[in-house]
Amino acid sequence: MMNKEELLKVLSECVVEMEDEKVIGMAEEYIQSGYPAIDGIMQGLVDGMNKVADLYENEEYFIPELLICSDAMYNGLDVLRPYLEKSDSQQQCKVVIGVVEGDTHDLGKNLVKIMLESAGYELIDLGRDVPPVDFINVVKEKDASVVALSTLMSTATSNMKRVVELLVKEGMRDSVKVIIGGGPTSPEFAKKIGADGYSKNAVEAVKLVNRLMGT
Repeated sequence: MMNKEELLKVLSECVVEMEDEKVIGMAEEYIQSGYPAIDGIMQGLVDGMNKVADLYENEEYFIPELLICSDAMYNGLDVLRPYLEKSDSQQQCKVVIGVVEGDTHDLGKNLVKIMLESAGYELIDLGRDVPPVDFINVVKEKDASVVALSTLMSTATSNMKRVVELLVKEGMRDSVKVIIGGGPTSPEFAKKIGADGYSKNAVEAVKLVNRLMGT
């Protein structure tokens, strides 16, 4: 019988190696061994997905591999998520997430979505190439507490600033937190446009949202 570290390693490997069936059994064994679901998600499945992201960025994996890896990730999540302790998934706030207009690269956004969902947040995913006004409309409609903006294109970063400006214009800025991420962004850029924070990866995004939400 494997110990916790060994099981976490196998869960991660299942995602990387596209073992979308095997991961189900391994996730069940992990839970039956009495280990915390949150660790299995964060240190197992999400760890694997972060490795997949690196493989994709290095052009060792492509879209077909990425999709199967995502399937493996979600299969594992389906097993582990019901076992999250209430304290692990007590966040009821809604997060609107999307890639800003001018960019169609959504791998990073998808990873952040998976991580935040795993942490118990309700995600409203607007997809990619999203006009600034669409973020505002959905925040209003869904009464969201956080807007998460992503881009890998420096030419699209102005639309991040535009989202913040529209929130101010609508009188919503004080009640909505804005976080950003992606290659051309930085803590300095976040400060410059008036965002509440910057995250360099999906793991840090959860920590950032938890901090902003006071959880």
